[in-house]
Amino acid sequence: MNKQKILEYAFEGEGMTRVFENAKWMVGIKNWKPMNDIANINCLERHNETDELFILLQGHCTLLYANETEQGLEFAAVPMEPLKVYNIPRSLWHNTVTEHDTKLALIEDSSTGSSNSDNYDLTPEQIAEVHRLLNK
Repeated sequence: MNKQKILEYAFEGEGMTRVFENAKWMVGIKNWKPMNDIANINCLERHNETDELFILLQGHCTLLYANETEQGLEFAAVPMEPLKVYNIPRSLWHNTVTEHDTKLALIEDSSTGSSNSDNYDLTPEQIAEVHRLLNK
């Protein structure tokens, strides 16, 4: 009989890494990185085929998101609370706005990647709007 053991995963670097992945799903750890700081937010992303889940483990994070309307993108934000699960539905434009002490867990389908996701570069006017929203 094969002996099994419990495996552990961690990540302390900047940004995000997949710490566990199998054929169905992936768990990542996302830490602060300069591009997720409020001073540098300049884009959104969306995953066209899969939902994404975030859990705030420590620090501060705001989920920035936008819906497409006839007038353009309509921005909104949700300040995360520790240990709550936040679901980003597929095809919703979003980004995480983090501070230096932030650590998130992220869970998504293992097939999620650049082939089924889009990036959107914000205009200077949209960046100003996002800053007004996040600095309320």
